[in-house]
Amino acid sequence: METFADELKELKGFITDLKADRAAQKEKEAREAWTKYTSLSLVFIAVLAAIASQWSGKYSGRVLVALNDATFHQAQASDQWAYYQAKSIKQNLYEMAKEQLDALPLSATGTEATAKEKLGARVTKYAQDQKAIQTEARKLEAARDAARGVATEANARGGGMGLAISILQISIALGSICLVTKRKSLWYLSLGFAVLGALKMVEVWLR
Repeated sequence: METFADELKELKGFITDLKADRAAQKEKEAREAWTKYTSLSLVFIAVLAAIASQWSGKYSGRVLVALNDATFHQAQASDQWAYYQAKSIKQNLYEMAKEQLDALPLSATGTEATAKEKLGARVTKYAQDQKAIQTEARKLEAARDAARGVATEANARGGGMGLAISILQISIALGSICLVTKRKSLWYLSLGFAVLGALKMVEVWLR
């Protein structure tokens, strides 16, 4: 009978300890319930960082494409200006020939007049060609400058997005430390950095 009473007493003590452990566990879970929201916020911040990384890559790609376009247009403009110089040299040669012909006395046949007319027509044609070539060269230079502007703008946006990525990474790091140390203040700080990173992304998009 005494053995049964001892076992019953021991069982009651075990049940009491079990209830106390369960109560302590529930209390702990209630105190740390906010860590679930911390985990969810970290997932959201990680998604933001991934989006920012994707856009940063897009801006880098735009920079490369724009710089390639600028180089291409510059090469074409240089070719046009070289062509312009060649036309100018030919025009000068015909002008010199015409001046030399003007200095000669007129012959009885009057062939000088015909030659002068032909030389004058050549000079006029080369002058017209030069104007067309100059217009094309300036168009290509304008396209080059526009491409450089696109590259500069995309580079600035890429830098801004890179800063947003860095801020979001700091936010993720703080949130991870928060989960380990169970310090709620670090979670709030992590959220603050996440908001800053998101605002930077919006600023870059609206620029």
